[in-house]
Amino acid sequence: MLIGYIKEIVRHPVKSFYGEGVQKTRIMEYGLYGDRSHAFSDDTRPGKFLTITQFPEMVRYKARFIGEELTEKYPKVEITSPEGKILNLGDEELTKEIENKSGRKILPITYTPSHVPLGAIEEEHIQLVTDASLDKLREIWGKSEIDYRRFRPNLLISLKEKVPFIEEQWFGKRVRIGNEVEIELKRHCERCMIITVNPENAEKDATLLKTVVKERNNYFGVYASVIKTGEINVGDEVFLLD
Repeated sequence: MLIGYIKEIVRHPVKSFYGEGVQKTRIMEYGLYGDRSHAFSDDTRPGKFLTITQFPEMVRYKARFIGEELTEKYPKVEITSPEGKILNLGDEELTKEIENKSGRKILPITYTPSHVPLGAIEEEHIQLVTDASLDKLREIWGKSEIDYRRFRPNLLISLKEKVPFIEEQWFGKRVRIGNEVEIELKRHCERCMIITVNPENAEKDATLLKTVVKERNNYFGVYASVIKTGEINVGDEVFLLD
């Protein structure tokens, strides 16, 4: 059954940095190619990553891959700082800047295309949201607009029939994207303070999280696991499988 099409594809080459919108990419066993493939460890919290929760301005650092997307090695990651400076991930200047701003000692971490532990998002392989659910949440929140990037999804699906939160009825079912890729919808995405941070300016608005907690039991968006890998494109049709 045709349920809609892919409106946006977003991957995050660096965990907690601003996502990179792409027209096409590969779905790997762990999720979108290169999604959360680079991160910064937080020495003040052994075994943990530095994220927007500890340093909200991370969301204003924009990361994108530059070069051929190989299966053996990720391309170079170009970073645009909030001030507009162009740097490469791994540059000591970038690391020192984030350390100074965050007040934390950090260390860059890079995985490989064949080894991204626990799935790209730690919780699961892929997170998706729908346009109908976004529109309904905006209405509930009472604001004129809502930036879907607050929720850091990989896929924004435009539904054929605009039924808010219909995706939550598809847990345990498979979805096909285009001709190749299949994913299985698993469970709710439980939210945290990260959604309160505006991805454009890092300003906080706690009312969004309060609204999601009160009106949606703190759920928005759904997680999915990869069943069949392959290439996906913006505009690909999305089918709910029997």
